[in-house]
Amino acid sequence: MTTDNPTADKRPLHLRIRQDIEAQINDGTLRPGHKIPFEHELMQAYGCARMTVNQALSALSAEGLIERRKRAGSFVKLPRVDSTVLDVPDIQIEVAARGETYRFELTSKTVRTASGPDEIELAGKGGRILHLTGVHYAAERPMGHEDRLINLGAVPEAEHADFSAQSPGHWLLEAVPWTQVENQISAINADADTARRLWGDRKMVCLMVERRTWRADERITTVRQIFDSKTYRLIARSTRDEVEKA
Repeated sequence: MTTDNPTADKRPLHLRIRQDIEAQINDGTLRPGHKIPFEHELMQAYGCARMTVNQALSALSAEGLIERRKRAGSFVKLPRVDSTVLDVPDIQIEVAARGETYRFELTSKTVRTASGPDEIELAGKGGRILHLTGVHYAAERPMGHEDRLINLGAVPEAEHADFSAQSPGHWLLEAVPWTQVENQISAINADADTARRLWGDRKMVCLMVERRTWRADERITTVRQIFDSKTYRLIARSTRDEVEKA
């Protein structure tokens, strides 16, 4: 933090701390996901009371520039990823497009015979499905959990694809051209498992996306994705002609 010649600066100290941090966020010195110095470090650097530092950080949080986490400190806030509701978004590409590192952590991969109404609807009675679960990361912070079923009768090569190197959604968009998509979107409160996966708490509000895709009359995949609503949102966009035809 810059603290040169403090006596020459006439700004209130809380404003100076706030503007110094904001400047470092804007010029890229502090990037999304980066940790802000602890309050006691800022107190020492600026020679001020905790109340002054807290006032500066509270203002930055209110502006949406930082995120304050209990016991962990303050972090530069990750911008939301915007996706179009009527499309099949490629999270891997969207995160990279905003200049952040992306990775998908595969947590489970199983192949089995379809059982239960949802799986039979996807792959047919006796059909084989690939069940995948994993976590999407942006700037090394979890942004969403995924639970996906793939119809191996429609996409047999998915069984041997390396989903530790790329996300299932990214792989499917490149391997299988879809012709129809159905999205169901809802807001939910995180359960204990989701909060743990997304580094949050039971009070966090999440965006749940349930999606089904087809190629002609053939079902391809069913996926349920739960996102931290602070880092991801969906946007509906259409033309007047599309609305009038609907």
